[in-house]
Amino acid sequence: MTCDSVARLIPLYFYGELMPEEEDRLEEHLHECAGCTREMERQRALSAALDRRRAEVPPMLLESCRADLRAAIQGGAPRFFKPAKGPWTLFLEALAATLSGFQQYRTPVAALALVAVGFFAARFTGAGVPASSLSSAGEVVSTVRSVEAESSGRVQIAFDETRRRVVSGPAGDRDIQRLLLAAAREDNPAVRVESVDLLKSRADSGEVRDALLNAVAHDSNAGVRLKALDGLKPLAGDPQVRRTLAQALLADDNPAVRMQVVDLLVSHRDDSMVGVLQNLVQKEDNNYVRLKCEKALKDMNASIGTF
Repeated sequence: MTCDSVARLIPLYFYGELMPEEEDRLEEHLHECAGCTREMERQRALSAALDRRRAEVPPMLLESCRADLRAAIQGGAPRFFKPAKGPWTLFLEALAATLSGFQQYRTPVAALALVAVGFFAARFTGAGVPASSLSSAGEVVSTVRSVEAESSGRVQIAFDETRRRVVSGPAGDRDIQRLLLAAAREDNPAVRVESVDLLKSRADSGEVRDALLNAVAHDSNAGVRLKALDGLKPLAGDPQVRRTLAQALLADDNPAVRMQVVDLLVSHRDDSMVGVLQNLVQKEDNNYVRLKCEKALKDMNASIGTF
């Protein structure tokens, strides 16, 4: 081994990340090289200094990061879609492109085209829908439900019109909260993750608490379930919350979720949870979850096995 290669491997060696044969070769080199030995001492001093530093890290930071990553992999990362253009917007853009080569005629021809558009809109819309109500905004989507020809030659068209709106306000606003509760049930997992993340700070509301419990029990996205569990932390002693957590502990297929549920359950000592934890230990196939359950049972002075 050269000194350069040893210098690159010393940090890995110090943290036990080398293969056994690499460790042997590095140690042989250290016995023969005073310079690399000094480098190893510097690494040891640096690590000792870092160990003396203490950072206040949220207890569920690792689980939260894993949940966000898993949500992104499963489709939970926020997506941004370019708004679809409406038919009138497309028409006017095409008209502008067509007239771009006829600058001297552009104004009178455009005026004539708009007059024609107004005439045909008034001619073919039903009596119950004035032409002025047909918006050219690209955020309006129309779905035609029926078309009927009348004896007078007119055509009656029934359609549903959906208009996208954007509202803003504080998270505590009643209307904003109502929309967030609706968003927590949307098909898009990204919308559900963001909505539950905003709702979790308002778990004191009965509606929000029910939405969080529903997310823990039924949401298909692990990221959403973890956000909901985070919001239920202040309510971990509530009997209804604990029943839902116990069911999730035995039924949830995500180990990060199960680990967080264990933390919430043991944060409030409850002897009725001993049997739940014992059952989980017997069938749990994830080492980290099983070790967490075993530690919780030991802290409660309960046996790991069931009797």
